[in-house]
Amino acid sequence: MLGITHFGFFVLAVFLLNITPGPDTAYIVGRSVAQGRGAGLMSALGISAGGCVHTLACTFGLTALLAASAAAFTVIKLVGAAYLIYLGVRMILAKQAAAPAGAEAARATA
Repeated sequence: MLGITHFGFFVLAVFLLNITPGPDTAYIVGRSVAQGRGAGLMSALGISAGGCVHTLACTFGLTALLAASAAAFTVIKLVGAAYLIYLGVRMILAKQAAAPAGAEAARATA
């Protein structure tokens, strides 16, 4: 098991993982291009806030609780999945409400 003697390797691994572009970077770039610098900045702040919440949860023992209790882990997974489904449905409904009536007619005849 890694100990404090390997802290340098841990810091290096964390640094390399953080500089590697991933879905967060793609999301921020996409929002910035589509909606401007402010939207990109808000996206970056939201992602950072989420990272802080996750770090605090791990710090205060949520990880140990979830590792010890299969039921708690299942509940967290199901609540997370339900939230993602809710967000997806909300996005679809918002997109349909924002579509102009002419676009629907043009799509139906195409």
